[in-house]
Amino acid sequence: MTTDPHPPNLTRFSGFADLYDANRPMAPARLGPLLARYAGRDRPVVVDLGSGTGLSSRWAAGWAGSVIGIEPNDDMRAVAIARGGPGVEHRAGVSHATGLADDSADVVIAVQAMHWMEPTSTHAEVARILRPGGVFAIVDADWPPVSGVVAAEEAWVVVHQRIRVLEARLARGLDGLALRASIDPADPDLAADDDLADPHLDRTMRGHARSWSKRDHLRRLQASGHYAYAREVLMDQDVPGGADAFVALLRSQGSYQDLVKAGLADDEIGVPAFAAAVDAAFAAAGPVTLSFSYRARLGVTPR
Repeated sequence: MTTDPHPPNLTRFSGFADLYDANRPMAPARLGPLLARYAGRDRPVVVDLGSGTGLSSRWAAGWAGSVIGIEPNDDMRAVAIARGGPGVEHRAGVSHATGLADDSADVVIAVQAMHWMEPTSTHAEVARILRPGGVFAIVDADWPPVSGVVAAEEAWVVVHQRIRVLEARLARGLDGLALRASIDPADPDLAADDDLADPHLDRTMRGHARSWSKRDHLRRLQASGHYAYAREVLMDQDVPGGADAFVALLRSQGSYQDLVKAGLADDEIGVPAFAAAVDAAFAAAGPVTLSFSYRARLGVTPR
């Protein structure tokens, strides 16, 4: 397999592919036909970078002529292959070295994935495989899902902040009592520039995994010099589920999973308190529909 410049980013997503696939949302239904229209193709050839368990590839198959998913993580790709789908192929590869031919794609997508990819080399590879007038779409969902239930969303914020501090301690090499020490409201990791729409920012995590800020996707896309036109598109998408789905979405996060892999128990992470608060809030609210707010940053290559 092609070597990724940040191997810890790959291993971060090992071991919970089935949970991920069962609970993560698909991109908005309206977005696919819009990307095809920007590309000027009724049924475009789509390349899905960081295709994971194939959720985004299966979504793309609904509006594409064919889809090639590129995924370096063996666990994730195995689930994608098992779930299959007509017109969808999955290959091992990384965002900066797909192994695909020049000008071979009409649309390239990176759904909930670009913040784990080195931007400069990824944009160069995308520009190489896109035909003239092709479209690159970086698609991200804001967290938590929109519920209309304040107490549930506040509980997400609280547990996210706890996860943020524990991740920062792990990145500094702390363990034992130092890792598990109580979290003071004045902890500097809580005072850092935090944003649930961009929870990792430009950050190094345990094992030297790292991420690139979502808020800078459009700026980096424009600054790359590979695209003639760029913009951001905002959409939302309803998803099924209530309190159980809300909690399962948290468990599907790589940040939570990495803490579990480091040996932290659910009560140390704060999950039981989170789940109890969500259950109570949803029970009091009655029937709830969840939705996700999406941001798609688009770049169109010169014709």
